[in-house]
Amino acid sequence: MRLLSYLLDGEPRYGAAIEGGVVDLTRRIGRDFSDVRALIAANALADAQEAVAGQKPDYALDDLVLLPPVLTPEKLWCIGVNYAERNAEYKDSSDLPKYPSLFVRSMSSMAGSGQPLEKPHVSDQLDYEGELVIVIGQGGRHIPREKAWSHIFGMTLCNEGTIRDWLRHGKFNVTQGKNFDRSGSIGPWIVTADELDPRGPHDIVTRVNGIALTSAERAMQAYERAKDGLVVLDFIRRGARGTLTHHVSNSIQQQ
Repeated sequence: MRLLSYLLDGEPRYGAAIEGGVVDLTRRIGRDFSDVRALIAANALADAQEAVAGQKPDYALDDLVLLPPVLTPEKLWCIGVNYAERNAEYKDSSDLPKYPSLFVRSMSSMAGSGQPLEKPHVSDQLDYEGELVIVIGQGGRHIPREKAWSHIFGMTLCNEGTIRDWLRHGKFNVTQGKNFDRSGSIGPWIVTADELDPRGPHDIVTRVNGIALTSAERAMQAYERAKDGLVVLDFIRRGARGTLTHHVSNSIQQQ
């Protein structure tokens, strides 16, 4: 199933993408599950599937303003230097890190898929980063590694837009370059784990102005997705970094 959130007449709603368009779930089950997060928290995927079965699209996808699929996740964690070749780019002869590097993003830094990103006036170095996002469904703590996969609700995509020069403005972290308002995007939808197995393998391709510029296979990742201690997060971001600074989409707006 493909779950997405969108604006309709200024009101946030959610639905399911099917062939030919979108079935509105707010109309059908919104009283019980107000949004995608509530649906996930209630473990109510079967209710959504039943509501969509046999339905025709209510809206064309192109007529909707897409929002991030989960509007208010509890956490948005990102994992840096998650590829062996990414560590090699530092050219410092260091060994592959034993533990992943984590940083956080606020949801105000994320727009919906297909919506304009905003380049802040303090920098010309808004850069792209194509990422795979894991959406955690069932929560927990001290989860055994062999059970971690059952806690993954699904996956989506992220353009983890970065203000490249601002990454160097902090002594110990990159957070300041990762959280400018609407500098990245998530979506268009969550593909649920029953439809697409998170264990993969999966290919990630990043396109800028229609041109494929980076690609990566899940097998290249330096850390397992279901790494101990990380499975309790709402989002775990990992992916393939783009290195074409200044070459960004024409839809980006100066703010």
